[in-house]
Amino acid sequence: MVTPELSIPQALISSLSGVPGFEESSFLAVHKQGPLVTSVRLNPAKVWDETEDEKEMFAPDIALAVVPWCATGYYLSSRPSFITDPSWHAGLYYVQEASSMFVEQAFRQHVSEVHAPVVLDACAAPGGKSTHLQTLIGSDGLLVSNEVIRNRVGILAENMQRWGGQNVVVTSADPKDFHRLPGFFDVVLVDAPCSGSGLFRRDPEAIREWSPSLVELCSARQQRILSDLWGTLKDGGVLMYATCSYSPEEDEDILDWLMTSFEVETLKINLDPNWGVVDVRSAQSGAYGYRFYPNLIEGEGLFLCCLRKKGGHTTGHGHSSGSGHTYDGGQGKNVKGSVHKGKNGLVSLSKNDLASVLPWVKNANDYHFTQHENTVYALPVNKVEEVSRIQETFYVRQAGIALGQLMRSELVPDAAFALSRLPGEAVQRLELSREQALDYVRRDELHIDGVPKGWALVTYHGHGIGWVKVLAGRINNYYPKNWRVLKR
Repeated sequence: MVTPELSIPQALISSLSGVPGFEESSFLAVHKQGPLVTSVRLNPAKVWDETEDEKEMFAPDIALAVVPWCATGYYLSSRPSFITDPSWHAGLYYVQEASSMFVEQAFRQHVSEVHAPVVLDACAAPGGKSTHLQTLIGSDGLLVSNEVIRNRVGILAENMQRWGGQNVVVTSADPKDFHRLPGFFDVVLVDAPCSGSGLFRRDPEAIREWSPSLVELCSARQQRILSDLWGTLKDGGVLMYATCSYSPEEDEDILDWLMTSFEVETLKINLDPNWGVVDVRSAQSGAYGYRFYPNLIEGEGLFLCCLRKKGGHTTGHGHSSGSGHTYDGGQGKNVKGSVHKGKNGLVSLSKNDLASVLPWVKNANDYHFTQHENTVYALPVNKVEEVSRIQETFYVRQAGIALGQLMRSELVPDAAFALSRLPGEAVQRLELSREQALDYVRRDELHIDGVPKGWALVTYHGHGIGWVKVLAGRINNYYPKNWRVLKR
């Protein structure tokens, strides 16, 4: 909520005069109101057991209302403490601003018919749109979730691990380096760094930092990012461009620049008039854009447009030969090489190591197992070539699911493995109550009798959170130290 001491800059208000959908009085009024809207997006890959409704994961006094442009999005009537909710730690939902969920409409209306799309989220941290895209592409697609700022890659990787998708590669590359993957992606999403005026209600610091010169700087940066990434989009591929800025210099002006600088066609997104989304048609280029104003919708400021790259359709994704390899269905035969590079070259699992890993994994025939710095990874077999090409090109933070480390032929399982859907039926489960689950994520000691010795997957309502090892007289808590919850 904007206070009198921290008001909306008059320079911004003046710049929006005449912009479609802008109503000064109601726009200013909504910025002085509270509380803010809270919304979440559920993870359809993780559902409650058959006796419960997944929408009942929140307290009974919290009502849910549907986000109209997102099939899995919900508004909450009040904001709970997410950090003390085991369902959040298990990746059952992502806390995301409702306007940002509009990416779903662009994808469903213009990408859904593409089989097994290869998608780049170029400016991905902290991961809201990436987790959404991973749901939308399904199990057959591949998502490259990239963040150039190294100190933001950690939270991106953590959020992708919680979401649990195995067909995700997290990278940290400058947009200009993507020219090494020409025509590789079916979809490129650029949720561009911007001046942040759409976040004024949530972030007072954004008001302090905003200036016309910042808008100008961001506009130039946005053009540079788009230019750098253009070649990585295949002919016929779809570009989604979004900002959380109201400034035309970062929105419609960028759209017009794209239309005149590249061979593209504008893509219209069909809207329900009840949504309150403002349909903008550029007078200069005729291109379509979509504006979200908090006085017209339940959400924050957003601009989004969708374009298709003109040209003939390519038949592949620039796969290289010689570095791709196959896995023979989990029977122990490995082709030399791996998509994870060690210091001494490419590393594959030995037959003995495979024998230690395979009993842990459900549907092991669907995965290719690799090793990097003693950590074992599982990649979908049908994505090995694409991931290998990416690995050759960029620094990769994670690819597929980290299963764990091998120590004296025993697998010490990784937290990412627990949060995925890969643990097999033979893996021992330890179902916890809500209070026990909170003790677990605080890395407190668990005192539970009658648990068989050995590794156990810690679950809450059947969903994995992490691992414990049961020994004689005690249970060792293996929840990651850097994820530990301090709040009581």
